Amino acid sequence: MIRHDLEIQALFRRYCAPARRYLKLGGAVLRMSREEYEPFVHALAADAKAVSDAELTILFEGSWRERRTAAWLAAVSRRDHFRERLGALLLESEVCCAGGAYCVALASFGTARDSDLLTAYLDRYLRRPDLAYDQPTAMGALAYTDSVLHGDRASHFLREGGLWRQWFQDAPHMHGDDDVSTYLGGIRLACAIIDECADT
Repeated sequence: MIRHDLEIQALFRRYCAPARRYLKLGGAVLRMSREEYEPFVHALAADAKAVSDAELTILFEGSWRERRTAAWLAAVSRRDHFRERLGALLLESEVCCAGGAYCVALASFGTARDSDLLTAYLDRYLRRPDLAYDQPTAMGALAYTDSVLHGDRASHFLREGGLWRQWFQDAPHMHGDDDVSTYLGGIRLACAIIDECADT
């Protein structure tokens, strides 16, 4: 259930609203000029250090704006104890525009358990070509965790006749090549930003 109360509104103003951060976490940060990028990264790193676990828990109860921001703050501050919460939110897919951030956070943690959570999501939602959710981002995140762990979890979906290829073919909103490298590249860049923030 999404919270709409004074406490979450105050946290939104503190962590999400400055410089419209919630809109920039994702593809927009990858396209920033150096002049915009550097202060953005420093502010994100500072807030990731400042935010408390209790505040993150409340942000995860908000709308997509709060949840997207919370996922990035958790990733930058390496709070992998939010892993199960992120996995549950991803699987529920209750709100739009936040699932990609959950995928990025899980990929940045990069453990076998993160792979499990991404696999559970893909196993459910690659069976739904009618839903344009976060399947491509999750597939890129799983491929990324495979590259970090020297694993092979993604191959189950990517093989000929696998769920990824079937979903891509049947999903009316997907066009072009079903190669995962584009989605993997986006996750790799996002994780590099998270690493840079974490080291700031």
